[in-house]
Amino acid sequence: MRAPLTVKGAQRLRAELEELKSVKRPAVIHAISEARAHGDLKENAEYHAAREQQSFIEGRIKQLESELSHAQVIDIAALNAGSRVVFGATVELADTETDEERTYQIVGDLEADIKQGLIAISSPVARALIGKHEGDSVTIEAPGGTREYDIVGVSYVA
Repeated sequence: MRAPLTVKGAQRLRAELEELKSVKRPAVIHAISEARAHGDLKENAEYHAAREQQSFIEGRIKQLESELSHAQVIDIAALNAGSRVVFGATVELADTETDEERTYQIVGDLEADIKQGLIAISSPVARALIGKHEGDSVTIEAPGGTREYDIVGVSYVA
């Protein structure tokens, strides 16, 4: 099965890939050649640090190329699931006990970032929300215990 990815998430990953290939890779190659010019490579910390950085960059490039080639990019603006929660939905939740509101967008595993309110489709919260509708209540098993939320709103904005 191909991993789902939003258009915005695919753009972010492509931008990171481009930066690695056009900026960071040439910079680390330059750093390696400069460090090599300093002589003895056995005790050359700059050389070893640059080689380690190069290894990380090359690994990340391979990872991003693989993920992008195997991803299924989904245009969430074209989805019209109405008030039903599916991949790509932005969901507004209200805690039934505290009335605290939270907003999450359900995205692919590759682009999840809880600090930005982007939760992975494989996460317990997303799994509890998928298939529900605006107005439904949902019980979510979280590491801190069981929480009950009302689904206040569901939207599909890219």
